Amino acid sequence: MNSFITINGRRIGPDYPPYIIAELSANHNGKLENALELIEIAKASGADAVKLQTYTPDTITIDCDNEDFQIHGGLWAGNSLYKLYQQAYTPWEWHKALFQKAKDLDITIFSSPFDTTAIDLLEELDAPAYKIASFEAIDLPLIEAAARTGKPLIISTGMANEEEIQEAIDTARKVGCNELAILHCVSGYPTPAEQYNLRTVKDMQTRFDCIVGLSDHTIDNVTAITSVAMGAAIIEKHFTLDRDGGGPDDSFSLEPDELTALCRDSEIAWQALGQVNYSLTEAEKPNIKFRRSLYIVKDIKAGETITSEHVRSIRPGYGLAPKHLYQILGTTALCDIKRGTALDWNLITQD
Repeated sequence: MNSFITINGRRIGPDYPPYIIAELSANHNGKLENALELIEIAKASGADAVKLQTYTPDTITIDCDNEDFQIHGGLWAGNSLYKLYQQAYTPWEWHKALFQKAKDLDITIFSSPFDTTAIDLLEELDAPAYKIASFEAIDLPLIEAAARTGKPLIISTGMANEEEIQEAIDTARKVGCNELAILHCVSGYPTPAEQYNLRTVKDMQTRFDCIVGLSDHTIDNVTAITSVAMGAAIIEKHFTLDRDGGGPDDSFSLEPDELTALCRDSEIAWQALGQVNYSLTEAEKPNIKFRRSLYIVKDIKAGETITSEHVRSIRPGYGLAPKHLYQILGTTALCDIKRGTALDWNLITQD
């Protein structure tokens, strides 16, 4: 596995702070000004990238009244697929303005294409990477087309089993995709935290030999922050201006202050992982005085035998470790030692 991938000069991997993707999705609610404002919020929050979804109702489904195309249950019940995507899609004529806005703000922007015509549009805009959405992870021709661009590729794995994930990876690598990441994902909207099975993140790293991250559809940030401890190098979360805005994805998206918290806290979690270390840290060194050690607690003359009246285990911790107490008792002082002196081997006789 590559130790990192790179998008727009930003290295992404376990040895780098989590890469935060702010998913704009349908949360513009049909207004370009909302989409532009969301890009501003992503930048101000500290996200590394903002992500779009590039499709139209006609490129993702067909307008059909058959029962197969009707939605029952969940957030989008009562719609047909076509009607849902009419509400949710980001108009293609907006893309140029959105990419320019991100460029002006110096934040990375890329998208999830849902067919090859979307890839063509995004290539015209010089998208620096591609994301394959969970429901498209089984669309191997789409994965191949995105991988052939030579750009870094992120594949979300919600609903995909092990065999399907491996097929997606093999498809991308077969056409030369060397910068590949996969995201553990549960495709429920929203998803209860207890269904996320975050131990899967660590397993995916070894099983699929890829950079692994998390596409998180829980309501808060706890699951995402916890995933960092499991090795997630990427975190993707939907974000919105207002969770009560009434749009298709608003109800399970982060509000601006929550996105800011995610960016801050995920990096703190990553910093806290550090390295394997059993030595004193810089934060601990000033507190050595609060450890116990062996001190002279009664003046003793040179040549005297040291007894339990002369030495005790007390704070601070600058003397010999308490484990040496029984070795010390019965030895002889080599010089006068005053009360309050930290005991050291060079002060006593040693057999």
